[in-house]
Amino acid sequence: MLGRKAVRGSLLLALLGLMASTLAVAPPRLASPREFAVMAWDSSPSDPEQLRLMKEAGLNISGFCAPEDVERVRAAGLACFVRDDRVSGYDWQKLPQDPDLRKNIAAAVHEFAGNPAVLGFYLRDEPHVSMLPGLGRVASILVGTLPGTWPYVNLFAVYGGRAYTGTDDYDTYLRQFVEAVHPPFISYDDYALVEGEMRDVFYTNLELVRRVGLEAKIPFWNCILATAHYNYMEASDATFNLQVYSTLAYGGRGIEYFTYFTGTDGNQRLGPIDQFGNRTPTWDMLRRINHQIHALAPTLIRLHSTGVYHWPDAPLAGHPLSESRLVQKIQVAAPSLRHPTEPRFLLGEFEDAQGRPYLMLVNKDLRQSFLFSIRLKQEGKKVRWISSYTGAETGSEEQIWLAPGAGALFRVE
Repeated sequence: MLGRKAVRGSLLLALLGLMASTLAVAPPRLASPREFAVMAWDSSPSDPEQLRLMKEAGLNISGFCAPEDVERVRAAGLACFVRDDRVSGYDWQKLPQDPDLRKNIAAAVHEFAGNPAVLGFYLRDEPHVSMLPGLGRVASILVGTLPGTWPYVNLFAVYGGRAYTGTDDYDTYLRQFVEAVHPPFISYDDYALVEGEMRDVFYTNLELVRRVGLEAKIPFWNCILATAHYNYMEASDATFNLQVYSTLAYGGRGIEYFTYFTGTDGNQRLGPIDQFGNRTPTWDMLRRINHQIHALAPTLIRLHSTGVYHWPDAPLAGHPLSESRLVQKIQVAAPSLRHPTEPRFLLGEFEDAQGRPYLMLVNKDLRQSFLFSIRLKQEGKKVRWISSYTGAETGSEEQIWLAPGAGALFRVE
């Protein structure tokens, strides 16, 4: 029989254990932007205090910086893409001759050789297909002049259509871009949060970009919605969750936010930093999701995407869960809880260099949390949850809750 002291000691230890489990987790170390990009899309600020806040928010790329601001960006521990008219200020269908281009580009880049704050140079946002040959010429000269530098081009979304892209076939648009520019990554933007829902076109875009990126053996970055404008939804933890975790489940290696600073046109509102330079509640949401990205990044950068599946219904160009190599069924638990709508899940499958399988499950619902369990196809296999707060494996997990839009990464053992 335990004595009173022993009982009190056991209770104290249990209480201390409970308290320890609720203590705040230290912010993770930021991933290298060359391994996993977390970027503010738009002009980089000159103000050192705003740059400091960007770093604190978990960004590792401050955006498109002026040449004179590079050292400020470096001092803040961030990186940027330099925006300089000698590199990007052209009519892309009527470029100067190559000797003139080389002279201009050399003059722009010579001072940045070896500077860790300079990832590369901004070239163009949302190009028409007719601009791609010109972009390819400048990208080639740029990389030849400063090896290791990245030419930055961001593409239209799948719903752009011929009026914007110059082709009715988005797959052709992507492939012509890769063929002409030979980019280090595919970057595109897609804002699909409307009237309380994520439109299926968001997943279709991910599917098509993932496919071309895998064939070309280059990663992709997704520019997602952070500032409400027009009739797009205002930010929430759920909207950040769903956009980010869906991109991760498709194997994305970069998240860009449109925008970090709230603009003054197009009904822009509630961006992370408002029109007066102050933090909004969205800033804290951004920091929360960015810390989760950086916690998972050391694992994610070691993985190779092998498949993506949807349940119960697959969007256009997507694949149903029945085609999964690993998962037999996703079972929603807690039958005593009644849900007004049926759950919807997205499953990403991966392998590491040793061929060990991983899964990422995403709750596609923006309003409801679900308790689920994963039934694997191979008997005897289990999953181990990788914490999105610490990045560490937390033991075997048969059941777990997923918040609205949130995802969870698992290793299959």
